[in-house]
Amino acid sequence: MKKMYKITAPEGLHARPAALLVTAVTPFECDVALTYKEKSVNLKSIMGVMAQGVTPGSIVEISAEGPDAEKLFQTVTEVLISKGIGEEC
Repeated sequence: MKKMYKITAPEGLHARPAALLVTAVTPFECDVALTYKEKSVNLKSIMGVMAQGVTPGSIVEISAEGPDAEKLFQTVTEVLISKGIGEEC
């Protein structure tokens, strides 16, 4: 399962928004990755997400595989929108 998101936070995916995302997906069983500029990292890794250097206005792909992937995407979309980090494409 994959979804595309546009990052709208003025600071991009730096410490605070990255931490919010990582914290939201960590409890899920499934494997989840964030892909930006053809490089994928584990979305459960704060250092991996911050190392991507995602800038405002960027499009990222989030992919997940596992038994709770659908619920994970509901949570990711909710966190991105409610915290002003991004929007679904």
